[in-house]
This record gives sequence, C-alpha cells and structure tokens, in this order.
Amino acid sequence: MNVRRSAAALAVSAVLGAAAAPAAFADSPKPAPKESSLPRGLYGTTDPTFDGVWRQSLALMAQHAVGVTPADAAVDWLAGQQCADGGFPAFRHETATPCDAKKGEFTDATAAAVQALAAVGGRGAVVEKGVGWLKKNQNADGGWGMNPGGPSDANSTSAAIGALASVGQDPARTVSKKGGKSPYAALLALQLGCEAKAGERGAFAYLPGKGALRPNDLATAAGALAAEGEGFVVKPAGKGDKAEDEPVEPLDCQGADQGVKDDEDGAREPGDAAEAASAYLAATLEKNGDHLPSSMPGQEKQADFGGTADAVVALSAGEHRTAAAGPMRWLENKDNGAVAWAKDKPGALAKLILAAHAAGVDPRDFGGTDLVRQLNATGLKPAADGDHSDATRDGEEKKDDEGGISLWWVVGIGLVAGVGIGFLLSGRKKQQF
Repeated sequence: MNVRRSAAALAVSAVLGAAAAPAAFADSPKPAPKESSLPRGLYGTTDPTFDGVWRQSLALMAQHAVGVTPADAAVDWLAGQQCADGGFPAFRHETATPCDAKKGEFTDATAAAVQALAAVGGRGAVVEKGVGWLKKNQNADGGWGMNPGGPSDANSTSAAIGALASVGQDPARTVSKKGGKSPYAALLALQLGCEAKAGERGAFAYLPGKGALRPNDLATAAGALAAEGEGFVVKPAGKGDKAEDEPVEPLDCQGADQGVKDDEDGAREPGDAAEAASAYLAATLEKNGDHLPSSMPGQEKQADFGGTADAVVALSAGEHRTAAAGPMRWLENKDNGAVAWAKDKPGALAKLILAAHAAGVDPRDFGGTDLVRQLNATGLKPAADGDHSDATRDGEEKKDDEGGISLWWVVGIGLVAGVGIGFLLSGRKKQQF
C-alpha cells in the first residue's frame, strides 16, 4: 500500500465515504484470485490486498446492526489480521510475517477493525490493543494521518474518533501525549467557516491546502459524524433519543469571522461544527438531486453511492431526519443504481445497510431488495440471523428474535418457505468490496 502521493489523491481518500475502500487502500485493482486461494472467513471474492480489513469490518458492523451474528471464523479472520503492536494493515496474506509499523499499518483500517470487533464482542484484548495503537500514534495536533506520523486528515481522524466512541471513551479527553490536544482540535481546524464562500461554509477539507482549505464532500460526511461523537453504526432515527427531527440550520455569519461557535475558552465546539457540516451536506445533496457527486479525479461526473450513504448516516446522527430522507429515498430507487453498484460487494452492501439502519429504513426491504441476505451471501453462513426490524416484507412473517435466536435455529431443519432461509445462504460471489 502506498502513502499518499499527490493533493488529488489526498482529496479523495475517505474513511466513511469512499465508494470502495479508502483511495490509498486501492491504488490499482488486481484480478480476482481463485476462490479457493482466499482466506476462510473473509467476505467477498476479489483481491483483498487493499481492502480486506476494511470490507470485513464494515460487513461485521452491518450484520451486528441488524441482528445477524456472524460466523466465528469471520470474526477470527479479522482479529487475526492485527499486527503485534496493535495496528491493522489493509490485508495480511501471511500473518506470520511482521507488519511494517510505519507504512504497513493504517489508522483507517485499525479504527474500522476496532469498531467492528467492539460491536460483535468477544475480542476485548484485540480491541484494547487497537485502541492503544491509535493513542500511541496520535499526532501532536490531536489528529491522525492515514499512516503513523502522516499529517492529520479529516477522514482518518474521524475514524479514530469513532473507534474511541465505540469503546465508551470520550474522544475529547483523548489528548495527544506530544501536544496535549484532543482529536477535535485537529478535526475542527479543517472546517471551513464564514471566511469561505457561502456555498462552502461548514464543509471539511481533507487536508490543509496551500493558503486555503478546500471543501471535500467525503471528508465533510466523516467530519460531521465524528463531531457528533459517533462511529459507523448509528442508532436508528425515530427511536430513543434519536426520535427528534431537527431542522438543519446553516451558519449565521452576520458579523462573524468564524464558521462555528467558540466556547468560553475560545475553542470550537464539536456540536456546532457538526451542525455546520450537516447544513453543508444537506445543501449539497439538494443541489445535486439528493446525492453526492463523485470527486474521484479523472472520472466523469457521476453519483457517489458510498458518499451519499455516509451523508445519510451523518445527517441521521444529527437527528436531521427530513434532510436524510431525500437521499435515503434516492439510494433505495433502483433506477439510480445504488443496489446494482453494491451487488456482491460486502463493503458496499454494508454501507447501504448502515445508512438504512441509521435512517430507520428496513435494509431487508431496500426498494424491494434484501440487502442483509445479499451481504450474508458474500461470506460464511452466519451463526444466527435474527430479524430485529419492525417492518416485514410482503408475504413474509416476522421472525421470532426473542433472546437473539433466529427461527431457523428453533425449528431446525423444518424451515418454512418464505421466512428468510435466503439469509442463511453461504458461498461467495465473484466481486469484492
């Protein structure tokens, strides 16, 4: 895996928003290896060199969010990718070979793996080592770069904040040993304020530019989520403390010279930063027909499905249900291609599932498609599949998920057609994510 090499590459790398793995995790695609050569437990069937840990982590989080218990081998595979010092690479083909601590381990992969393993449980020692690695490699400004020692960027810093939050630690209190600053000091320094053009205010830049920050949609989705103190899995909108529908309020820049409010000590407040970023996202989504456009260099203008899903998660985390509803409907519309984009790709399917989960939409009936069934089919048969959704599909009875035990486990081989046997399909498809 290569370290970032140009401003263009830096601008498109994303922890939460990339349509595949973060850009630096996928410099050049490789032909799909034979299925028999892939590690047992890995989701997806294409070359995992640049995204194995990433896609596995997203898949496990998405399954856990909807009540699916992944196979032990799938969890073991991810845990086994950890390096001796606690960090995670993009992929380790030979786990007996030591990792390259400077170039072979990544904040994004480590943060994603920590969140996934913390969610599924049972791997406390691995999670603790991963968190320790993140703290050890925190920059003096409070943030993280993609590689240890790299300049702090919005996406890697946001992923690390989510990892800390996922294990119950307050990111604001995780100050760097080198500079005594919190992750939010680095993150909020990358947000455009009232000094920027009206249409750019509230956005996050990926990295500081020469002379000025440049808005990046993927960095903004990541930054908005992290400023809310959330990881990749967000509690469904409309339930519990997410029941409110808060309108998105753009920055009030009359007589101001900053884009987010300051507290009494002059430090920017994450909550106000999140609100400003959400306002930017909502405006950008509306301007582009309820989706984010791709910002990959050299590509024709097209929809960024992963980035749009990330924006839905971020808006839902801020309780902006109405603002999230439009892009959620856009993703569900088969004519727009999100379902086709995600087909057979565990990471892409996981992104759509996590967006639907956050927005309060049933991912088992996503515009008529059962995303959970498709995700399960990209890896080993789950240990259990409890449908915890409130909604049921036409012609199907809701599963009995009492105690986390799915219907097939209770009834055994006497499964009745139509109750979700498709969720249990094993075998891998022919594409990666």
